Amino acid sequence: MEVFLYFFFGYVFALIGVIPPGLLNMTAAKISMKENRRNAFLFSLGVITIVGIQTNIALIFARYLDKHPEVIDMLQQVGLGIFICITIYFLFIAKEKKTPSQPIANKSKRHRFFQGLLLASLNLFPLPYWVYLSITFSSFGWFDFSKTFITYCVAGSIVGTLTMLIAYAHYFNYAKKKKQKIKLNINYMIGGITALISVITLFKILKDM
Repeated sequence: MEVFLYFFFGYVFALIGVIPPGLLNMTAAKISMKENRRNAFLFSLGVITIVGIQTNIALIFARYLDKHPEVIDMLQQVGLGIFICITIYFLFIAKEKKTPSQPIANKSKRHRFFQGLLLASLNLFPLPYWVYLSITFSSFGWFDFSKTFITYCVAGSIVGTLTMLIAYAHYFNYAKKKKQKIKLNINYMIGGITALISVITLFKILKDM
């Protein structure tokens, strides 16, 4: 049962991290639309290979930080400020931006896999994302830095990321038709999630004062 919870933790927060339209998920969607879903899937396999490595590095680093409370306190305060700014942006500022569509040339399967590796390597978001989440939830006793927890959490993050990339690739045409409404809902969803994390972090900071 505990193993399932470890996996579920990684899966859910990986889904949340990949929900916002970004370089990786939108590239998977465009490859699916311009070429085929198989190439989009191979691109996604390249992405999750790097995501797994990044998540593992982040959690190992977070385990080190967990043994240094003075550093954690500073990171929580910085993280709180960042999440508050993100909440304000997605709830009140974010608007749809029209970007010209650019055709994607048909590439080989091997090229798409390595393209996924490259783009995911350039995307460093998972590193601070998992460090901050794991440290925050660990402070409440909801996250364990044991080897088993980290292993299954990484596995969950890989599957969660792949799930969302496939969802983008599969439903992109529908999402394109409902683009404005879906983008608005995503903005509110992200804003709500970051607001909740901000409240949890603020509560923890006040409790430790």
